[in-house]
Amino acid sequence: MRVPLSWLKDHVDITLPLDQLADRLTLAGLEVDAIMCIGETWDRDKLFVGQILAVTRHPDADRLVLARVDYGAAEPLTVVTGAPNLYPYVGQDLSTGGPKCAFAVVGARLVDGHSAERKIATLKAGKIRGVVSQGMICSEKELDLSDDHEGVLLLPADAPVGAALVDYLGDAILDFDIKGAFGHLQCVVGIGREVAALTGQQLRRDALTVLERQPVAVVPDADFTGIVIEDPDLCLRYSAALIEGVTVAASPYWMQQRLIRAGMRPINNVVDVTNYVMLELGQPLHAFDYDLLRQRANGGRPNIIMRRAHPGERLQTLDGAYRDLDPGMLLITDTAGAIAVGGVMGGADTEVNTGTRTILLEAANFHFLSIRRTSQLLKLSSEAANRFGKQVDPELTVVALARAGQLLAELAGGKTRPVYGDLYPGRPQPKTIALDPAYVNRLLGVDVPVEEMARILRALEFGVDEETRRQGDKEEASISLSTCLPASLSTRLLITVPSHRLDVTIAADLVEEIGRIFGYDRMPHTLLEDELPLQRRNVALEGEEKVRDVLVGCGLDEVITYSLIDVRDELRLNAAGAARAAAAAADAVAPAESRYVTVLNPLAAERSHLRRTLMSGLLNTARSNLRFTDRVAIFELGRVFYPRPQEVLPAEPRRLSALLIGPREMQSWLPHDTGQLGFYDLKGIVETLLARLELKDITWERGEHPATHSGRTARLLVGGTDVGIVGELHPLVRRAFDLPNATAAIMELDLDALLAGWGAAAPMADISTQPAIYEDVAVIVDEATPAAQVAGLIRQAGGKLLADVRLFDIYRGGQIPAGKKSLAYSLTFQALDRTLTDEDTRKLRGRIIGWLERELGAVLRA
Repeated sequence: MRVPLSWLKDHVDITLPLDQLADRLTLAGLEVDAIMCIGETWDRDKLFVGQILAVTRHPDADRLVLARVDYGAAEPLTVVTGAPNLYPYVGQDLSTGGPKCAFAVVGARLVDGHSAERKIATLKAGKIRGVVSQGMICSEKELDLSDDHEGVLLLPADAPVGAALVDYLGDAILDFDIKGAFGHLQCVVGIGREVAALTGQQLRRDALTVLERQPVAVVPDADFTGIVIEDPDLCLRYSAALIEGVTVAASPYWMQQRLIRAGMRPINNVVDVTNYVMLELGQPLHAFDYDLLRQRANGGRPNIIMRRAHPGERLQTLDGAYRDLDPGMLLITDTAGAIAVGGVMGGADTEVNTGTRTILLEAANFHFLSIRRTSQLLKLSSEAANRFGKQVDPELTVVALARAGQLLAELAGGKTRPVYGDLYPGRPQPKTIALDPAYVNRLLGVDVPVEEMARILRALEFGVDEETRRQGDKEEASISLSTCLPASLSTRLLITVPSHRLDVTIAADLVEEIGRIFGYDRMPHTLLEDELPLQRRNVALEGEEKVRDVLVGCGLDEVITYSLIDVRDELRLNAAGAARAAAAAADAVAPAESRYVTVLNPLAAERSHLRRTLMSGLLNTARSNLRFTDRVAIFELGRVFYPRPQEVLPAEPRRLSALLIGPREMQSWLPHDTGQLGFYDLKGIVETLLARLELKDITWERGEHPATHSGRTARLLVGGTDVGIVGELHPLVRRAFDLPNATAAIMELDLDALLAGWGAAAPMADISTQPAIYEDVAVIVDEATPAAQVAGLIRQAGGKLLADVRLFDIYRGGQIPAGKKSLAYSLTFQALDRTLTDEDTRKLRGRIIGWLERELGAVLRA
């Protein structure tokens, strides 16, 4: 939100330098993200408010004119300009008051209006077609106000001739980034209230008290419109005023500038007034053409009805788009149909136009969650929806109508009928909170005087009453901190919460208000008076961080995908049904939904269920990234969700998933591996992870998974527990996710099962100082015999003297019979206490071969 400093000064005196003010606001929770200065390069003695005294034709150029400008000096100056908006003044008598302008003399620093880039240039005197130009009438681009260079900037008639332009047009804009649902801070008056509290100044409340100076009758059924609220849970209050005799025209220059600097586009005086009041007070307004409403009511009194949308209902909004509405959205309607999407945007059928003479001005209060949902579903963001989504003060409706009526009378000649229609079914009960000063000081850790607490809260427009109590009463629970009272008495503050502070509900909220205005920077630095409590390990988090570190070290990038998914994405993981799921047939999706946790109020159809696997998120992420790179190596740690019968909450086990696709090494002029990432690359990463976690009893078995290629999938077991699968992605699944025609490896592991044995003390093994003996052995076994089974038997037969077993070759064909394969292993023999002899290794080798022959029918390969 942008707040011009000049506008802020209308409501509170600014006593601090701009940078200090920004720091104070930021420390108080109103983060000033940036400060933009208008006129930062304008020299006070080089740029002035000027008045054009005469415009004549250039003697030697048809498209140029000569302008004589008074800028407050002893003598006017003549300049050459080609501004088309000065052509109408050629030959006119301007001696009694020509147009005002922004005038620069030689030496002024301006933006080069003819450069595509923002270049600052110094103005020099020059001769243009034989005429000396002694200055420049500036355009908005040359003043760095906008990119408009079609004509020069003409100022209002009341601009003071000779004044420094920086004093007249210069300004600073505070750009706030305020987090949270704080609707009271989304306006100039709200920021002014905070500045007043922080700096000890008084807030000028003129804009808030128009109704007190110009009272009107507020009735539920006005003579100009009926008001019906069918859904009071969504529309808490609706107020309307009738303003007659308006003339729709351009807004005055000062209002246009304020709107532009606040980030809004001027349209006309009626619409601009509604936007101006919204920015000033925080209450969105909307103006309907009243005559169009009467036409829709067949010439009678229109009725304004707040109701939920009907199934299939549509509305053309002010931006020209047709919006499909659902029954969860609130509409503003009349008897003929919808005229606005409540709290988001008005409809085109009743839009104010140049022929409008009477307007119905709306000020309403809506349920903030309803507005957020509607805005997101329609993908329609507006300044009004942004404010309603952060909770607006329901008491502001008639206040804003009065302020808008005042401005429309001044700027559009409108006359407000002295009665407002107002229906208020959602009137909240007044809130009073008892606040003990001792509680405040205990939470803040600093002694704040009671008088300062009361001053701060009153400055923020809380009602404050002091209550003196005798210690020992039943309600007395603290000792007195007031130095002006006897020790037997204490003060308690009774705080009445103002209507605009919808975020304040308990005493701790008031403590926060006192603390931030008092100043967190004023609180002394202290150390704990006691030693730190015993810190407990978070083993689950430590395990996750360990896994992350290892996988990042293996060259993978971590991603975080949505927990809310489209069921059709996970259906595409089933290779057998990938084509059917890709077609998004209703009969394919419906049976699967019962296996998922369903979101009751999804923001979109593709975010309607909670995921059961991480795989679909990784595949979608890979598809998006493969548009820009040819290699993706990613992983994700996250939770999946399974419904639990008879349970309110689902099961949320942790999962680890990874995906590899693309070349093994990036292209280079150096010799490099040109192969593609695949199953063994991912299996190697998993083995590295297992080694870094120091997990034992690892077993790999042939596995199956609907998303992976049959025969190219391995199941991992740790300590006999099934942990998950590693495999090559099935081609049908790869095509269903629009991935390129390349091998892809994917895995998904149960992280809870994987880390179940991690963190226990690992026994240290002795390191032998004796020489090792290396031998190879090759055996022929059945094709179906796993290599891991052979290695396991070798380890059992070798006993403690067998230090290591590694498979280094698999061979088929040639002299190997059909249905058989040759497995070659490298064996390392080593003892802790002696050097092994050839006889020792011969006996061990024979024992190993004997075990393999007996258990597997293996044959030693010559």
